[in-house]
Amino acid sequence: MGMWSFVKDAGKSLFGSKAEAAEAPKEDVLKDELKQLGLDAKGVDLKVVGDKVVVSGKAIDAETKEKIILAVGNIDGVATVETDHDDDTRDAVFHTVVKGDTLSAIAKKTLGSANKYMAIFEANKPMLSHPDKIYPGQVLRIPGGKA
Repeated sequence: MGMWSFVKDAGKSLFGSKAEAAEAPKEDVLKDELKQLGLDAKGVDLKVVGDKVVVSGKAIDAETKEKIILAVGNIDGVATVETDHDDDTRDAVFHTVVKGDTLSAIAKKTLGSANKYMAIFEANKPMLSHPDKIYPGQVLRIPGGKA
């Protein structure tokens, strides 16, 4: 079993009001978000338990499963994402953005070269739309990186 922590109130808001955002979104809202992002969630089931999302089943590949974890974890109201199988995500490396971070700085720290920032950007598409649009508390995939 794998478990990843997220900043509960730093993610993308899928709600209309702050009161609604105080709790994690329902499964159907999360599935709609995955569909809008173009992520293939075949074989994956989502269950919301409080502020935790449980991702069960097998995704089409490890990259897709990691993106599903990030897509649901980076939503306002979600504090943790847990998986029932971690064999396909055991090598996943994630980085939580802090104030002042840039993709270049993250690339230098995790991949050894600031020039590799586009690899991080590409690894986080479609959740990222531009290399400069990251925010504190957001969790990013680091392809082949070190924590």
